[in-house]
Amino acid sequence: MDLLSIKDPKFLKNMSIAELDKLSQEIRQFLIEKLSKTGGHIGPNLGVVELTIALHREFNSPKDKLIWDVGHQSYVHKILTGRACEFDTLRQYKGLCGFPKRIESDHDVWETGHSSTSLSAAMGMAVARDVKGTKEFVIPIIGDGALTGGMALEALNHIGHEKKDMIVILNDNEMSIAPNVGALHSVLARLRTAGKYNWVKDELELLLKRIPAVGGKLAATAERVKDSLKYLLVSGVFFEELGFTYLGPIDGHNFEDLFETLEYAKKTKGPVLVHVITKKGKGYTPAETDKIGTWHGTGPYKIETGDFVKPESAPPAWSAVISETVRKLAKDDKRIVAITPAMPVGSKLEKFAKEFPERMYDVGIAEQHATTMAAGLATQGMKPFLAIYSTFLQRAYDQVVHDVCRQNLNVFIGIDRSGLVGADGETHQGVFDIAFLRHIPNMVIMMPKDENEGQHMVNTAIHYDDGPIALRYARGNGLGVEMDEVLKLIPIGSWEILKPGTDAVILTFGTTISMALEAAELLEKEDISVRVVNARFIKPLDNDMMHQILGSNLPVLTIEESVLMGGFGSAVLEFANDHDYQNAKIDRMGIPDQFIEHGSVNELLREIGMTTENVVERVQKLVPKKKRV
Repeated sequence: MDLLSIKDPKFLKNMSIAELDKLSQEIRQFLIEKLSKTGGHIGPNLGVVELTIALHREFNSPKDKLIWDVGHQSYVHKILTGRACEFDTLRQYKGLCGFPKRIESDHDVWETGHSSTSLSAAMGMAVARDVKGTKEFVIPIIGDGALTGGMALEALNHIGHEKKDMIVILNDNEMSIAPNVGALHSVLARLRTAGKYNWVKDELELLLKRIPAVGGKLAATAERVKDSLKYLLVSGVFFEELGFTYLGPIDGHNFEDLFETLEYAKKTKGPVLVHVITKKGKGYTPAETDKIGTWHGTGPYKIETGDFVKPESAPPAWSAVISETVRKLAKDDKRIVAITPAMPVGSKLEKFAKEFPERMYDVGIAEQHATTMAAGLATQGMKPFLAIYSTFLQRAYDQVVHDVCRQNLNVFIGIDRSGLVGADGETHQGVFDIAFLRHIPNMVIMMPKDENEGQHMVNTAIHYDDGPIALRYARGNGLGVEMDEVLKLIPIGSWEILKPGTDAVILTFGTTISMALEAAELLEKEDISVRVVNARFIKPLDNDMMHQILGSNLPVLTIEESVLMGGFGSAVLEFANDHDYQNAKIDRMGIPDQFIEHGSVNELLREIGMTTENVVERVQKLVPKKKRV
């Protein structure tokens, strides 16, 4: 059928299984073709085609609430709710969002880019339904990887206790971004091999009821037999002990199984968990055979070969520069242990894991646990390297405050994807970490201007034994600079002058240094001499240089690819206030007080007024005209 003509999912209810199978093939082909050009989360979406169709056929969205955990498996949902015609703009500036977006469609009832939130949101919606006295179904769809998150387990516990009517779909593809880890994953593995436990239990119950009971003795025996069968078939009966009716496991690519089970679930009172087995990447061989998460989310690719479309020669990725330096240092420093919350591939820790398997820990989607585990290691004289995306570190804020900084422990936090990340949009822009870390006592924050300085900062962090230290680094590739063979130590809190100047000073760091240098060169042509400083330590500031700059009454422009409120520029303003530089002329450029949507980083910077031209304009306003003689 013409997918572009779909307006809503009602048409599914009149289709035969043969027609639905054909539709599934068409949707897969559509996704493979469209995502080969735009990139996106190809693997998760190919795996949920039949499941998504079945859910929209059995339920009535948006009245019934379909809540997609993480949201990177919502493309099929978007197609069935009338957005196929927008897929050429997927994850592009002003285009279709790669995650559920409430302003896009009434069918997107919950927005998410971080995992393990769907169950808590579903509980809130179920409570609201019951208070209002309405009758809609609430159906969170959560992956086996997301189920390892602590928040998901907290919600399972509460839902089971309250006995609210809810149908939880456990989409089990045995893999999240990377292969799943943990004891719960082992429980699910046993469930996968247990067969349709619930059907067998029900059939046994019917059989036992046909036997005339003599007094209460046989009835009691029957109950014991049922319980024994339960524990025999499903080791631990994890979900039923939490208060759920467990259905499954079922084949998530078989419409008959899906319809039969969902119908059963709709008639069951209280919380139900439907365990669905799917194949991530189904229908596209490169994605199907991926075992390490390469095809979880990709850029453009060649359909015929599965080769990714990348520049032939590009500088190393920032993640690789940092992790490789940690690996090299770990050869001689046995204190170093690497920890990641389910991102070993994204954080480029595969080589570290191969060389030091006993010192590499992927803890699953558990940022809070990862952070406090790092703190525990540090109490025993170890040097934990916690590799974590900026946007995911937000989830461990209390652990950074309470467990790491309060105890002044030597934890090295590698903050990956710092700054704007582009296509993943609002939920993934790494622009808050400076603001939520800078005010915490004992914390050191730094960001390098290039890969060479980055490797020296890793060395500095490993040898820093006075408390926690965080190294920010961007998504994408470095600059391709020459790398020193011998690693150095950078004095904590020291800045460097990249370009001298006498009329104004630009203080910046990381990805915005090139912008500042380009602007300074343009301003030179107007006889405005601008000093550009690599303010590589965001905390602590370089006090000596700050006094020299402000004591000389030089106007200052700060630039940061992070939020202005509470950011680096705020620190400069605070310094001026605290040291009584009442006449200091300070302007700030950075992320305004808003969430930044998806698009290329350059497009987003232009939208918020952070370009070379904007820097030139801001400095021109700072420098008195009499200086331009």
